[in-house]
Amino acid sequence: MSVRWPRLLTPTHLSQLIRSQKNPLKALDIFNEAKTKYPSYRHNGPVYSTMISILGSSGRLTEMKEIVNRMKEDSCECQDSVFARVIRTYANAGLLHEAISLFKSLPEFNCVNYTESFNTLLEIMVKESKLETCYHFFVENCRGWEIKSRTRSLNLLMHALCLIHRSDLALHIFQEMGYQWCYPERETYRTLMRGLCEDGRLTEATHLLHSMFWRGSQKGCGADVSLYKTLLEALCDSGQVEEAVEVLENVLRKGLKAPRKYYKQLDLGQFHLKDEAGINQVKALIIEALMRGGFPSSDGYRAIAIDLYSEGRIADADKVLKEMHRKGFKSSLPIYEAKVAALFAAGKANEAVDVVEREMMANNFVPTVKLHNSVIKGLCDIKESAWALRYFEKISRQVCCVPDRETYEYLVDGLCCDGKYMEASRMLEKMLINSYWPGDEIYSKLIRGLCLIGKPYKAVMWLEEMISQAKIPEVSVWCSLVSSVCLERQQTDIWTFNALCS
Repeated sequence: MSVRWPRLLTPTHLSQLIRSQKNPLKALDIFNEAKTKYPSYRHNGPVYSTMISILGSSGRLTEMKEIVNRMKEDSCECQDSVFARVIRTYANAGLLHEAISLFKSLPEFNCVNYTESFNTLLEIMVKESKLETCYHFFVENCRGWEIKSRTRSLNLLMHALCLIHRSDLALHIFQEMGYQWCYPERETYRTLMRGLCEDGRLTEATHLLHSMFWRGSQKGCGADVSLYKTLLEALCDSGQVEEAVEVLENVLRKGLKAPRKYYKQLDLGQFHLKDEAGINQVKALIIEALMRGGFPSSDGYRAIAIDLYSEGRIADADKVLKEMHRKGFKSSLPIYEAKVAALFAAGKANEAVDVVEREMMANNFVPTVKLHNSVIKGLCDIKESAWALRYFEKISRQVCCVPDRETYEYLVDGLCCDGKYMEASRMLEKMLINSYWPGDEIYSKLIRGLCLIGKPYKAVMWLEEMISQAKIPEVSVWCSLVSSVCLERQQTDIWTFNALCS
């Protein structure tokens, strides 16, 4: 298809033009041709960003690297987010060395802030358990003026250490934060508190709580309640119930600034504290005390409900939600997202779907596409792709809901996993009509499946579509196609022979 060039080309127009191309190489040709057709035209940062994103998402890393180098030569102003995206692309392709090399070359670009790229690399190293590399990388690069804030970087390091049960070292980092000219935030305390409690360092965790009181506001913050819950429950689980009750009183007084009438201590005489049932009863009363005395706003209810759902304690979280509504506070989308995830994890698909279709609507909440995608993925994960398809058709009729690329990818993948390759083929057609281009894996899985059920011509059609998007099929795809065509030819010959014999 020929390109209709405008009389006057602007970077915005060019971005729209290349974004509309399904073939990344065609988009690259248009990108390159622009300067030839319009001698006075210059690419800017957003155009480079669009082109880099297209090439990166389609796996064209060689071409993407060339465009990154041209962006450096053009010396146009670059956003840190562009480099963070390239770093993730390299890491996903197993090219961490390329990602590190790009970060080290950032001074050669017209970019004055490397904070997001720096944190992205740290996050990738933590995820890949390259902790020693992560530490050396941090030490070598953290003091540059281009790194505007180190708090998130230090949080990532503390999180990595807590994952390997070295919360003692994470505590040292916390104590050194002041020397890095940064201050702890809620996520800092949350990460460290969880790590210390999981490692059984409850004395240090209690000291951390008191340091948090010292730094906290005069009004108290309800969102901190999940952090308090972590320590109080850890004390109960370790048999230190009386200490937990004392800490609870301090939390109500100093942390949440609750009215004095809520300071009354729990009566422990009615519980048998040597068994799990008794401990759980005390923990339930502690949560109730926090709810009754400490929540000046919906923040606290939200924090503790999300925590309980993430721990799989659905019944306890539902009680918090009920109390939240009784107090006149509205629920929130993060709570419903956590609840849906918890119900799917517990194998309660019917209840998860009911939350979105009935409960949210009853509370005047409109589900987001992200939440709908969670439901579709959850149904596909439990081999209920037919149900997911019916759910998709239902939400597609809603005016406020427009399926995105993830919606289609989850459905095509789920249908393929259930062996419903013709339905998957039709869903992929809808995906392309809506200008969402799937990745190589989706095409490969569908083509192999169509060959498996004896639909080689349909498979060839998708192979042609895949090649038209400059995607290179795997060897296994070609093998499946050849095998299917040969089998069909063999069957045709047998039918012909039988017809002649009869």
